Amino acid sequence: MSSDQTFDYIVIGGGTAGALLCNRLTQDRLHSTLLIEAGGRDRHPWIHVPVGYLYCIGNPRTDWLYQTEPDAGLNGRRLRYPRGKTLGGCTSINGMIYMRGQSRDYDRWAELTGDPAWRWPHVLPAFMQHEDHYLGDSGVEDEWARFHGVGGEWRVEQQRLRWDILDAFALAAQQAGIPASDDFNRGNNEGVGYFQVNQRAGWRWNSAKAFIRPVCEDRPNFTMWVKSRATQLIFEVGEEGRPRCVGVKVWDGRQLVEARARREVILSAGSIASPQILQLSGVGPAPLLQRYGIPVVADVPGVGENLQDHLQIRAVYKVQGALTLNELASSLRGKARIALEYLWARRGPMSMAPSQLGAFTRSSDEHQWPNIQYHVQPLSLDAFGDPLHAFPAFTASVCNLQPTSRGTVQIRSPRAADAPAIEPRYLSTEADRRVAIDSLRVTRRIAAQPALARYRPEEFKPGPQYDSDDDLLRLAGDIATTIFHPVGTTKMGAESDPMAVLDSRFRVRGVKGLRVVDAGAMPVITSGNTSSPTLMMAERAAAWIRAEL
Repeated sequence: MSSDQTFDYIVIGGGTAGALLCNRLTQDRLHSTLLIEAGGRDRHPWIHVPVGYLYCIGNPRTDWLYQTEPDAGLNGRRLRYPRGKTLGGCTSINGMIYMRGQSRDYDRWAELTGDPAWRWPHVLPAFMQHEDHYLGDSGVEDEWARFHGVGGEWRVEQQRLRWDILDAFALAAQQAGIPASDDFNRGNNEGVGYFQVNQRAGWRWNSAKAFIRPVCEDRPNFTMWVKSRATQLIFEVGEEGRPRCVGVKVWDGRQLVEARARREVILSAGSIASPQILQLSGVGPAPLLQRYGIPVVADVPGVGENLQDHLQIRAVYKVQGALTLNELASSLRGKARIALEYLWARRGPMSMAPSQLGAFTRSSDEHQWPNIQYHVQPLSLDAFGDPLHAFPAFTASVCNLQPTSRGTVQIRSPRAADAPAIEPRYLSTEADRRVAIDSLRVTRRIAAQPALARYRPEEFKPGPQYDSDDDLLRLAGDIATTIFHPVGTTKMGAESDPMAVLDSRFRVRGVKGLRVVDAGAMPVITSGNTSSPTLMMAERAAAWIRAEL
């Protein structure tokens, strides 16, 4: 790395969005692109084994190890807040669930941004453009082809195992009025069924494999710096006296160097790091920047605001007569059986996504669309990273898909090495508290159905003795945790929205030459897992950027 480097485009962050952006931008051989990734290459072996998320989350090699501030909605608890610290970003440590959300999510984006290009009929082709759906291998031609792509880089497969207890939960959900579904990705994800996952033949499929290796790395107009942290954006006075982003300062572990961009800098560091970098660079709420002596380049009050996340409430049920991972992994023999099954066939529990079965439904009749999502697992534990329980059990985690609570991400010093303060402010609105209470009652209604009766489910958490609204809300605060979907901290919005950080094409307001393309750009959170919607956003951003050449 020399002390002076100039490229056409600089992409900061080699995660979900950044990897795809680099792939698309370097298709034009006349323009050069630099990718700056603060983490290392995705060589840690546990990244690639699906169950390896257990050893990547909480690992300083692959996780930034963020924590939230004490949260009143969680009865003062702090939460671990994992974010990927490696090439591939969060796609290297996440749950691998392929989920687009609901068509109404994107229609709502169109309303909030004032741009009809965000409506569902326009975003669906962008999802399909990079998709490689497993049904394309079968030669089947039916309804799925209207909604799914074949031959793209982002592999989507069926899971490679089933559990009797999960099949019983699915049937119980149907008995409780939730229809069966074999595809959650056609615009209305109501139903119950097994999740589709981003895997290839039993291995995790992350954005680095999909978009960087080998195609992008072999292009002469692509350069990648790993273990290199963007510390501050560089601005100069541009046309009409407006600040223009012309580059970035980078710490490579030994020295501070500058990289310059002829055309654009694209910030894709994620919903936590992107607002942090903007604030450190003088783009953000002026009072916050002045507090830490940072010169204000552009007073953009929405930077770091509007944080949204899916809060999951984990209900645990003891069962009898059902095989669960709790007892399967409790002995050396069981663990050896699991390892051999994976080594021999890439199947079994080591190929598991963190959640196998999903369900989307309404927490109450007042909701027109599904507003809660279940992640159901054939296992139980007190908290992520703790040992499995000694008794057979399943966990039914339920989250509010469209929370109204809003939090913040704010720097706590002018130093890039200091983690920002993350305040999700969960359950801070009456609407979110109501959904939390109602969703626990929906879980109980499913567990009481005949399909599960043979396994004699016994509620272990939160416990059947807690039944009043006050009890359930307090218990929700005690047992709820993040499902790792922070978004919205650099949201797109209409020009009339004073808190909008970006216009509808990801350009940062108040400056030139700078975009933010990651989950932080979402105006409101999607109704499901957020990884694949982020890829869709990057696909659209790349097309718009290239169209301006």
